[in-house]
Amino acid sequence: MDAREADYAHFVRTRTHALLRSAYLLTGDQHLAEDLVQEALARTHRAWLRLEKPENAEAYARKVMYHAQVSLWRRPRIAEVLPGEFATDPAGADDPAEAAVQRLTLRRALLALSAKQRAVIVLRYFEDHTEAEAAQLLGISVSTVKTQTGRALERLRTLLPDLRVLTSENPR
Repeated sequence: MDAREADYAHFVRTRTHALLRSAYLLTGDQHLAEDLVQEALARTHRAWLRLEKPENAEAYARKVMYHAQVSLWRRPRIAEVLPGEFATDPAGADDPAEAAVQRLTLRRALLALSAKQRAVIVLRYFEDHTEAEAAQLLGISVSTVKTQTGRALERLRTLLPDLRVLTSENPR
């Protein structure tokens, strides 16, 4: 194994988990996230020799991942419905079961967003990108990022009226 291949193997070992976290937040599904990361790593491997610096590999892989996710938005969708509702009780905040219910409730709310809204929320609030950076990564305009962010936050406020309770009691 030459030095470039060793660098790639090291990159995969050290950064796959972080890429998986972001992919999960983009897709809302563990299996789709794994597929997305696999695709990004495969494309990164094909481009490895063209990368000027191995330090740029994660940025390249993330950009590939975001673009692959954007291309999925354009495909026809099949609606997915999750049955039942979870009740949240702020009184049980120290209860691990209650924390799990809150996470599931938040996950359900995120899954209720469109893929584009979820991607914008992940980039803006999880990965702390600016509007311009998110627009560039997703290949959309800044105004689209602003519009999708506003719509996503409004939808989350509708789905989770007690969202402030969730975030104030469980800071991350």
